[in-house]
Amino acid sequence: MPHTYTIAIPMAGLGTRMRPHTWSKPKPLIHLAGRTVLDYVLEQFHTLPRFSQAEFALILGPNQREQVEPYVVSHHGDKNVRYFLQEEMRGQSPALLLARGILKGRMLMAFSDTLIETNLAALDSEELDGVAWVQRVPDPRRFGVAETDENGLIRRLIEKPQEMHNNLALVGFYYFREGQALMEAIEEQMARDVALKGEYYLVDAINIMIERGAQFRVEMVDVWLDSGKPDALLETNRYLLANGADNSEAAMERKNVMVIPPVFIHPQAEVAGCVIGPHVSIDEGAQLTNTVIANSIVESDARVSHMVLEDALIGRRAVLTGRAQAFNIADDSWIEL
Repeated sequence: MPHTYTIAIPMAGLGTRMRPHTWSKPKPLIHLAGRTVLDYVLEQFHTLPRFSQAEFALILGPNQREQVEPYVVSHHGDKNVRYFLQEEMRGQSPALLLARGILKGRMLMAFSDTLIETNLAALDSEELDGVAWVQRVPDPRRFGVAETDENGLIRRLIEKPQEMHNNLALVGFYYFREGQALMEAIEEQMARDVALKGEYYLVDAINIMIERGAQFRVEMVDVWLDSGKPDALLETNRYLLANGADNSEAAMERKNVMVIPPVFIHPQAEVAGCVIGPHVSIDEGAQLTNTVIANSIVESDARVSHMVLEDALIGRRAVLTGRAQAFNIADDSWIEL
């Protein structure tokens, strides 16, 4: 019998590492390689069986829904999306518990600032209770890690380990055969008050499931991208431009512009007297004149003139004119040098 899936995406975090950009918009709506972070997060599930029938549970923080919901409606109106409000930031597990009414049966969970490339087509035949996607990293201490046995089954998950010997880092992407079992484990986690610095992490709920006899395995992933801080966002932008988001060929047809691939220049962006690229993404309505720019993101309706920029993030409607600098400019800023 075919299965349907629910996909939970907690995205209520404050986005402190991406400030000043997240003062005025949710982190998932930051521009990235011609789209937004949220676009790429939602579409990474496209290989899931019956993806068009999947139901999404987006867990939002205060003041996020007023921007996120209209965006989802206009750009992903074909998807079945439910919204849940997390007013108190107590961690990943309480966020998921808010959506327990629809997190039944087979479900996936991914964080809103993490992107991976994986093939989900075989999940219908998955016999274990869950899967945690992992990648080997040089230093696992700032991640969660999976400790496995000789058969590849997970013994336990460890959040932010102090030791270096286990480098199977959890990438923030999980499958559960029975969402209700996860909800029950989260309730047990909170009843036991299993938390780290006041936050309830998902890994502890999964450990409770394993204690109860659930079997989880790891799935290795080669591509793991982060959009949670400025340098990582630019790195992810570079990767996506080099792997499908590039529209350099069309951009090169513009007059009075030199394009160094890969880049994305929105058809409704205006550029004149510029050298653009490599690894630049320019959103709709942006205006660039007499500017040299590389490895940067310029969001919608920003205006940049007479600048030399590299490693820059320029927010929506920001105005920047003057001389060469390195900037991290939030929405609605006005800088004149």
